[in-house]
This record gives sequence, C-alpha cells and structure tokens, in this order.
Amino acid sequence: MEVEYHEEYVRNPRGVQLFTCGWLPASASPKALVFLCHGYGMECSVFMRACGFKLAAAGYGVFGIDYEGHGKSMGARCYIQKFGRLVADCDRFFKSVCDMEEYRSKSRFLYGESMGGAVALLLHRKDPAFWDGAVLVAPMCKISEKVKPHPVVVTLLTQVEELIPTWKIVPTKDVIDSAFKDPLKREKIRKNKLIYQDKPRLKTALELLRTSMDVEVGLSEVRMPFFVLHGEADTVTDPEVSRALYQRAASADKTIKLYPGMWHGLTAGEPDDNVELVFADIVAWLNKRCYHRRPEHDPVRSAPAEPTRYQRPEFDGADSPVSIPRRRGRFLCGQCRM
Repeated sequence: MEVEYHEEYVRNPRGVQLFTCGWLPASASPKALVFLCHGYGMECSVFMRACGFKLAAAGYGVFGIDYEGHGKSMGARCYIQKFGRLVADCDRFFKSVCDMEEYRSKSRFLYGESMGGAVALLLHRKDPAFWDGAVLVAPMCKISEKVKPHPVVVTLLTQVEELIPTWKIVPTKDVIDSAFKDPLKREKIRKNKLIYQDKPRLKTALELLRTSMDVEVGLSEVRMPFFVLHGEADTVTDPEVSRALYQRAASADKTIKLYPGMWHGLTAGEPDDNVELVFADIVAWLNKRCYHRRPEHDPVRSAPAEPTRYQRPEFDGADSPVSIPRRRGRFLCGQCRM
C-alpha cells in the first residue's frame, strides 16, 4: 500500500516548537489511529520511520511527536526537567488529531517503545477511558532489581540536582551497543545525529528513575487492552518488567510475547526476518481490536479549543537542530507522498 508522509512543527504552552509527523495510507481512510511514543534520546522522523511506514502500509494512520529536547524539537538536548511535561505535550497533540472530524470515529491506540512505554502508560492513567489499547515494546515500567541504584546514591544526587540539573555526569553503558543486535543497523543508528548519545543529564536521570518507580506503583491500575513485547536477551530493560506489567495489570484483555534471543531494539535493531515477525504480531493484534466509535457519545476529552490546540509558528528551520524542507498545505492533509 502506498503511504503518505507528513511533518509539521507545533508550539506547546511553554512556547517550545515541537516536531510532529504522520504516516497515512494514500488510497484509503485509516482503519484506526496509532500514536507513537519514542524512547529516551530517540526521535520519530528517522528512527521510527520503519514503524510508521509498516503500520501505515497495514492501513493505520500513524502519528508521532519528538519530545521537547529530542530529535527535531527545540529545547536543551535530552534535558527532561519534568517528565509530566512530556506526557502533557503528547496528550495535547494526540487528542488534537483525534478531534479532527475525519478521525473522530476511529479507534485510538498508543505505541510506546522503552521510555515511550512509560509515556503511554501515563497517558492511559491521565485519561483511562480515552484509549482503546496500547502496544508496548520493551517498556520502561519498572526498575529492575539488577540495576536499581542504592538509596544512598539517589539521596546524594537528589541533594544537588537543583544546583547542577543539566550536568552530564551520570555514568552509563553504551546503550546503542547493548540495544541493537544487527551491526549494520547499529552503525546506521549511531550515525543518526538526531539521536542523543552523550551521558544522561543529572535531573533527566532522576526524572527517569522517579517515573519508573511511579509507573511501577500504578501497574495494577492499568485497565486498557495491551500487547507487551520484549526480547529475552534484552539487557537495557529487563524482560522481568514486562512480566510484572502483565501479571499486575487489571486489564481483561492483555497479551505478552517474549522473543528468544532478541535484544532491546525489536523493531529497529534486529535482523530483517526478526523485525518482520515482530511487526506481523503487532499488526495482527491491532487488527483484532479496531472498531468504529460513535463520536456523539465519545467526545474527545481534555483537548483544548481550536485556537490554542493548534498554533503553527512561522518556522524556517533556523532555530531547530536540523533544518527541513517545509511542506505545503494543512497538517496531515495528504500533500506529501513518499
């Protein structure tokens, strides 16, 4: 199926320009909507491109946003001052898409990879009845006992986080080497300058720790349908976190699949045959859960009014980490075909 790709900048309430993009079936209305929540340090336009195209080719409308400080969005590179702001930005943008006339009757699914899994679960917590389900790929939803920092270390770091919040002082292993199995794909990802590859900033690391602990406490409150996938050889997020989600969640419709020998990057770092297997499982799960909504009984909640929901700035790329060609026409109107 031919796929159309679109991109545009929007502005959040803090005045920060955020990059958004979308993939749509070119010849038909999407059968449902999928909203991408990317991982820490990652981005949508390049790293999540394969995911967007594969799901759109399967008939889905796919939409993504680069978090503040990530990818092509503005802000200090990979500085997360408050994790809740990322969630709020995603909530605002995703609901603005759902509120479009042509999409109000479509099922809505979240898709979160790694840290994006935490974003997806917090979006569900924010508005439990809004989302029709989620695909969670190696999600960050619990701190594994194998890597949990000692409380004394956390206390010491917390005491100085407001003094040196942006300092890149948190030691970490090379995540790219640990996450992506295929050597060629690993090097391609390493060359992607939109992906953050430096040490985590102090406040960012503490926000990720707090968020993981917060999500873990609320696992029993997860009630939406979900499909959690994890590579059994993942050393970035332990497969035990996905097992914990599956076991504790209150969802009546929940599925887990562990892939023997696969690493963290199930959709971007595995050999092609493995990637195709993973996406086939994802599409099959989504296909069984698409249905037609009745918009008059299900208004989009919490979406701001039109004037504030969608403010398109005059943007020429000068203030962005990467300058991109402008697309003509209204956002997601089908003007750019790839």
